[in-house]
Amino acid sequence: MACIVEMVEALTIILAVGITRGYRSALIGGATGAVALGAIIVVFGQTLTERVDLDVLRVLIGTLLLIFGLQWLRKAILRAAGWKSLHDEEGIYRDNVKQLSAESPASAGLMDWLGFTVSFKGVFLEGLEVAFIVLTFGTSIQAVQLGTISFTGVEGASLAALAALVLVAIVGGAVHKPLALVPENQLKFVVGIMLTAFGTFWAGEGIGVEWPGLDLAILALLVIYSVAAWVALIAMKRVPQMAVAH
Repeated sequence: MACIVEMVEALTIILAVGITRGYRSALIGGATGAVALGAIIVVFGQTLTERVDLDVLRVLIGTLLLIFGLQWLRKAILRAAGWKSLHDEEGIYRDNVKQLSAESPASAGLMDWLGFTVSFKGVFLEGLEVAFIVLTFGTSIQAVQLGTISFTGVEGASLAALAALVLVAIVGGAVHKPLALVPENQLKFVVGIMLTAFGTFWAGEGIGVEWPGLDLAILALLVIYSVAAWVALIAMKRVPQMAVAH
């Protein structure tokens, strides 16, 4: 779900570049950004699994997941409570189209480097959080079994991210416009709770916490954080709204 949210945002940028600067530069820039993210996952995934102590790795993984999870959950609660404007993909698309249209077009037959750069940055920056999530989940899992085929944890997490990328690309290519109907804030709310729960569990394991019920403790953490998030949301809806910094 985290991958879908970030890929929808990257798709918005690629579509804006494609419409204004041409799909050649948009697709090449986006593909280059995806390859760069893949390289980060391969290099850091191998380094983390082979050279970092397991307990240290768990603390690192848990801390990263807590950072991402609480950040996503905070924004989702603020938006659901009306304290922060919802993420408007169509508005972002229009703004990007307006800005890119104002720039001089590239010479015929040549690469549009402005379009390439904007697409590359869009995919790379939006996908950076996905890469970290893939690394954290991948390095915490020994292996993934799919039928008779076995994958390492990083390979399995990477395949899940790739599947989300392909799904968003197919749907975006079919409708040829930003996926504004995707319930992005609801997804971020759920993903934020999940990342926070897993982050708490793994960080706790890394510092020696013995969780009651072992892995079943994750379910309890999911319930606790879900209740806490809903209480926070209800409380914020009952107090006067104020502008909140990004």
